[in-house]
Amino acid sequence: MKKTKFKKLEELRIKNHYSYQQMADMLNISKAYYWQIEHNNRRLYYDLAIKIANIFHKKPDEIFYENFI
Repeated sequence: MKKTKFKKLEELRIKNHYSYQQMADMLNISKAYYWQIEHNNRRLYYDLAIKIANIFHKKPDEIFYENFI
């Protein structure tokens, strides 16, 4: 199965004018780690999915569900 990046996450980040670095800072992770998550090159853990969803006032499923069906 081909990994595709989290398109909704990218769209939300851009719509809210956040850079990779700003997202990483809000999540207390490195910029590289965040980039790898958005591009689906690193495993997304549930606790981090919740933190990301909270930044955008969404539920994790609203952002990530499409990538897992």
